[in-house]
Amino acid sequence: MEYIALKGIINALIFSVVGVVVLIISYYIIEKITPENTWKEIVQNKNTALAIVFAALIIGISLIISAAIHG
Repeated sequence: MEYIALKGIINALIFSVVGVVVLIISYYIIEKITPENTWKEIVQNKNTALAIVFAALIIGISLIISAAIHG
C-alpha cells in the first residue's frame, strides 16, 4: 500500500519538474523571438500591458503543458 502512494508522489514530482522545465524553455524561446527584452521592458519601464500579455501567454502555455502531461 505504501509503495503505491510513494509511486504516485514520485510521478507527481517528476511531471511537475518536467512541466516547469518546458515552461522555462518556452519562455526563453518567446523571449528570443520578440524584438525587445521583455523582462527589462516589464521591470524597468513598468509596462503593465506587456506584463498582462506575458502573464496570459504563460498561463496558456501552462495549460497546454498540463493537458499534454495528463493526457
